[in-house]
Amino acid sequence: MSCCAPGAEMALDLGSTTSVLPSSQEIRLASRSLGDDLRQTDLSVPSVHCAACIQTIETALGTLDRVESARVNLSTKRVSVRWRGDEVPPFVAALGRLGYQAHLFAPEIDEKDRTLSELIRAVAVAGFAAGNIMLLSVSVWSGAEGATRDLFHWVSALIAIPALAFACGIFFRSAWNALRHGRMNMDVPIAVGVSLAYAMSLYETINHGDHAYFDASVSLLFFLLIGRTLDHVMRERARTAVKGLSQL
Repeated sequence: MSCCAPGAEMALDLGSTTSVLPSSQEIRLASRSLGDDLRQTDLSVPSVHCAACIQTIETALGTLDRVESARVNLSTKRVSVRWRGDEVPPFVAALGRLGYQAHLFAPEIDEKDRTLSELIRAVAVAGFAAGNIMLLSVSVWSGAEGATRDLFHWVSALIAIPALAFACGIFFRSAWNALRHGRMNMDVPIAVGVSLAYAMSLYETINHGDHAYFDASVSLLFFLLIGRTLDHVMRERARTAVKGLSQL
């Protein structure tokens, strides 16, 4: 299982929300001839995140008529498709059916990294919520009982709700999109685990239970987001290095 995130058509959308596909003429004009009636088209697919994404895309595109090969570069989030013939194979539409939003690769465009901005905001919200809930939990761990314990649990629940809704949205959208396309990815168990931890804690709070796990669910989300952010930063650095080498 891996962090395949075809959900980035929603979860980690780097660009506009439109899904207008490039025309066959645009694809042909953007492609380059490799000789022997062979052409190559480079596509930018921001939602590629892991080995499962690579296998899914390369296998699916490789089965299309007139497609000789499809190669995914995880660092640059680019898909290179080699094809033959006068008619352009429907590889962009095929990617869309898989849940991957693709557009023609334009190396001269250096857009702002919206994904990183979204991740940083999510980390900040989750960190703020985790810190405050942890302070409330310390009071419970110190021996608070009865109405005082229930009050702290309810306050923790109220803090956790918006934190999970906003900060965990990255995982929720990616998990939903993967399931919608009949696949599993690493965001699915993350979304399920965090949701179950919150649901169980809310159940315990409603029934005046001794233990709630709002601190665990939000703290787990906080550290997962830190890992996702660091992973994204390292991939972007690698992508930038590869882009620089390609321009030499």
